[in-house]
Amino acid sequence: MEYRTDRRLTPDEYIELLNASTLGERRPVAHRETIQQMLDHANLLVTAWEGDTLAGAARCFTDFAYVTYCSDLCVRESIQRQGIGKELLLKVHEAAPCRIVLLAAPKAVDYYPHIGFTQHNSAWLLDPGGLR
Repeated sequence: MEYRTDRRLTPDEYIELLNASTLGERRPVAHRETIQQMLDHANLLVTAWEGDTLAGAARCFTDFAYVTYCSDLCVRESIQRQGIGKELLLKVHEAAPCRIVLLAAPKAVDYYPHIGFTQHNSAWLLDPGGLR
């Protein structure tokens, strides 16, 4: 597995990976323009490659000093449980050696404590147009 921080993805590559990882169930994969913006504005993208195949990705926003928000961590479902997700997060931490924050997908809730994350009980969400 080759891990890279210097390769940008096309929306089609990312959509295919999201769908192969099941994260596509919770991402706007039918809206290519939105996916393009998601890729354009992430300032840290770590990818995992098995030859020419995109195996996984960690799409993040970071200030490189205090906090990194990992918005997406996805690995192809067919190759999960091989340490690829953990290695992607290790590469994120190497690039931005600070706290990593994320919201777990329902199917991954038990994964993060297994690799060393601690649960935080005061996350808050505000949808567009929800501010009163």
